Amino acid sequence: MLEYLDKQPQVKKVNHPAEASHPNHDLYQRYFPNGAGSIFTFEIEGSQEKAFAFIDHLKIFSLLANVADVKSLVIHPLSTTHSELNNEEAAEQGIYPNTIRLSIGTEHYEDIIADLDQAFEAVKGIK
Repeated sequence: MLEYLDKQPQVKKVNHPAEASHPNHDLYQRYFPNGAGSIFTFEIEGSQEKAFAFIDHLKIFSLLANVADVKSLVIHPLSTTHSELNNEEAAEQGIYPNTIRLSIGTEHYEDIIADLDQAFEAVKGIK
């Protein structure tokens, strides 16, 4: 999923410790030598409105704040799990108006990617 998101032109930044640029990448390598974690945040290129539209266009992903479920989940952290923070406090934690969190479930990866593809396509013109 990291490779897919890294190559997606509408993704501004991916946040996951498997990324070499992540501040905790060394810990990730030490404690998860075989890989781990199916929870990602990414910043979609554009506004909060574009993030909302992207989430609304997903068909497989359920809009839930849970993580590590058997089904794929999506949430907009700034308006849900981090809503008690002001924008400055949220930014200190890497949460911005255009941040989206995905928790990847057990659906077939081709179905997940197809769902993401169609959502990215649907929001292409939104700023």
